[in-house]
Amino acid sequence: MKNELIHESSPYLLQHAQNPVHWQPWGEKALQLAKEMDKPILVSIGYAACHWCHVMERESFENEDTAALMNAFFINIKIDREERPDLDHIYIDAVQAIAGNGGWPLNVFLTPEGKPFYGGTYFPPVQAYNRPSWQNVLHNIHDAWLTKRDKMEEQAETLTEHLKKSNHFGQINNNISIPIGENAFSKEDCINIVNNLMATADKEKGGFGNAPKFPQTFSINILLQGALFLGDNGALNHAECCLKKMLEGGIYDQLAGGLCRYSTDAEWLAPHFEKMLYDNALFLVTLANAHLLTKKDIYKKGIQHTMEFIFAEMKNKNGGYYAAIDADSEGVEGKFYVWDKAEIDTVLEKDAPLFNDYFNVTEKGNWEQKNILRILKPLAEIAELHKLGHEKAETIINQAIKKLLLVRNKRIRPTTDDKILLGWNALLITAFCKTYAALQNEEYKIAAIELFSFIESSFNETSNNYYHTYKNGEAKYPAFLDDYAYYIQACIHLQEITGQEHYLHKAASLTLHVLKNFADNESEYLFFTAMHQKDVVMRKIELYDGAIPSANAVMAQNIHYLSVVFNNSAWQQKSLAMIFSLKKIITKHPGSFGIWAAQAMNIAVGFNEIVIIGTNMIPQLQQVLLHFLPNNILQCSNKISDMPLLAKKEVFPKTYLYLCRNYMCIKPLGNADELIQALGKRYFNYSDHNI
Repeated sequence: MKNELIHESSPYLLQHAQNPVHWQPWGEKALQLAKEMDKPILVSIGYAACHWCHVMERESFENEDTAALMNAFFINIKIDREERPDLDHIYIDAVQAIAGNGGWPLNVFLTPEGKPFYGGTYFPPVQAYNRPSWQNVLHNIHDAWLTKRDKMEEQAETLTEHLKKSNHFGQINNNISIPIGENAFSKEDCINIVNNLMATADKEKGGFGNAPKFPQTFSINILLQGALFLGDNGALNHAECCLKKMLEGGIYDQLAGGLCRYSTDAEWLAPHFEKMLYDNALFLVTLANAHLLTKKDIYKKGIQHTMEFIFAEMKNKNGGYYAAIDADSEGVEGKFYVWDKAEIDTVLEKDAPLFNDYFNVTEKGNWEQKNILRILKPLAEIAELHKLGHEKAETIINQAIKKLLLVRNKRIRPTTDDKILLGWNALLITAFCKTYAALQNEEYKIAAIELFSFIESSFNETSNNYYHTYKNGEAKYPAFLDDYAYYIQACIHLQEITGQEHYLHKAASLTLHVLKNFADNESEYLFFTAMHQKDVVMRKIELYDGAIPSANAVMAQNIHYLSVVFNNSAWQQKSLAMIFSLKKIITKHPGSFGIWAAQAMNIAVGFNEIVIIGTNMIPQLQQVLLHFLPNNILQCSNKISDMPLLAKKEVFPKTYLYLCRNYMCIKPLGNADELIQALGKRYFNYSDHNI
């Protein structure tokens, strides 16, 4: 045997291709080898931007003695969690059941049949952090397999059965009566969702709970909905606090833009420095929502800056956007991003004092004797201390940023995980659509349309069968539920900003494919893997919103939207059944069910069907798009159509706007302002003085 990863395309797997461990990629060859040699399997899962994955590689997987033990005792398989999220979901659940926690690197021991019996995350080379050494773990598992194999296999069976049973959490009870439409959720449910979320809020430092702090953009979006629907100023204040603290914190790259994965502390100073495409796509959506609701300049600048980062550092010149940028460079986490004060003083000369005061740069540093750039005081306050006008200070800061970027870009850069993932790129299409709506920047709309075209040309196998990942001209692995869910959502948003019907037909066709190939016969939910996939020990159902949205939650939204667009009552009932069975836990724990909770609030308020029709409908569409309208279904056209929302509506040179519910419309409106005024009457916080 030898290390077989050299033939892979994943940057993470290629990082391990020169290890003395005889790594195999996941596949029939390695699985069959385990059966033939009757050896347990060691599966190690990580991703290219993972700091602790790099640490364990340096300490253990590059060590000849440790590798010799691994090679002698196990069939060793390396998995990129972003290429195979299906396997990652299964085995992280197993480790959480075994050890009570999970994370990456994820190291799991399996029977030759692929069933897990032991696992953990990072193990040090010597006993430390209340963890056994990796070599001790290897010896102990090997000895147990030789002397207590029956017990190990029994443990694997028990654990696998436990995973299968817990997989049907929230299973639909066919005896439950599903309420019709808006009766499923109430104003009180909306209030409880917002209040339960606010109970976990850190009102001083922003975010929710204690360190480490993740962006939790789903939760922020719920608070923005609470502000709109309920008139809850406390919810709005905290949503803005969260976004402001992140935009001004070390978690955000103050020079080049872009959000890091999470902050290790409560005040957003020290991140794990990896930048993930999905985090930035979801962050852009939330910034767009905040700008649509408040029209504040801080969100506009945040969108523009983050978009500059996406275009400059994440875009493949042939189309598509990369998965991530590593946290480490030269083997040191964050080295590319942090600064010595002396270096800044040398580069900026007379402008250094203003810059240093604004970005919290000191001689001692604010993190491991270095400086992470962050903003603690408004620029106006700093400018006054330096006896400068605000405009002059802003000019100096912007020029200083350009100078420091020139210096930083000469450093050895962190590596880029240059695979292109369907689901994450689909999230980015939605971000492009939302940012276009907020700022009306045509570049963002063009980017969305071009990315859709790239996906169609690069990921589409045949008809509605798509691939999950693409690199070097090759797409591989069948698409998973989240790929389809996010892509359907992207098609819906593309239709909203362009008025092009074909995106809705694409969304409907993909939805039919998903309902056929991912359905669970025992519940209303959808499996993460398609029915034809055979290399997993079980098919998972994902319901929680984690770092990325629950694919089931997004599909519930998609199915409802399309049920209205295509007048499909069965789809509408399915969508409602998916969410209603989770009602209690959504309301009680909205932080873990953010996408579900957002849809529950939309159901409670009711969905508005907005139709814009006329030979010159684009100007009115653009005006409507400038508003935060989370509970609306929007369709527009410049020609006669037989689609249900558009049917029997004539097309005139003058554009008319229709506001409907259940296809029943008020009289045609002449402009977007009249529409927005009418919409205001449908929120819970409506009173006459709001008009």
